[in-house]
Amino acid sequence: MIEPYYCKPKNEQTLFKKEGFVKDWSIPQRGQESKLPMEDVPPFLRTLLVTDGTVTKSLEAYFWEPVNVVPTDQGLRKAEYDVPWLKVSHGEDVLTREVKLQGATSHQVYATAFSIIRPRIIPAFFRQRLLRGEIGIGMLIRDSGMESYREVLEIGLEKFPTFHYQEGSDKMQKLNVLFRTYRIVLGGQPAILITERFPKALFE
Repeated sequence: MIEPYYCKPKNEQTLFKKEGFVKDWSIPQRGQESKLPMEDVPPFLRTLLVTDGTVTKSLEAYFWEPVNVVPTDQGLRKAEYDVPWLKVSHGEDVLTREVKLQGATSHQVYATAFSIIRPRIIPAFFRQRLLRGEIGIGMLIRDSGMESYREVLEIGLEKFPTFHYQEGSDKMQKLNVLFRTYRIVLGGQPAILITERFPKALFE
């Protein structure tokens, strides 16, 4: 899961336009020449892609049910190559974490999130709560009172084959998902890189 981040050049102009509105801007589709016009994205999903706020609370308000952060995989591993967007060097220890954002009542999975974290950057208490899978990263940062800065780096469209569309379903589909990758800076240092994926059909 880390591999897509190895090839990002340090000085690359990111694909995301930093302005809130850019006329005629389209979302690149990974591995394809075609693009999705931003104006064709459902309005709430378009908002999620560009916002720097906590996604979980936004999903709760939109779908009007509690949304649980359910860890599906996490562990320490070594980076096989540099990750320029996070200033991670080859051989450095990183913590990776994958979660699904799931409705507490409907059991619908509204999004997934994959994170790369630099353990030596984040405080010990933060790391312990993170490993226990108590709450999402955004809410954990908010509750801890740590000063942080978020920067959206990339927005894209892709076919994502391992998105569990609904809990208990044994049918795996390649869904059209919109994703965004953003970086969280703590204490002036890039600490966390997160990619969130949203199945487009759920928001139409």
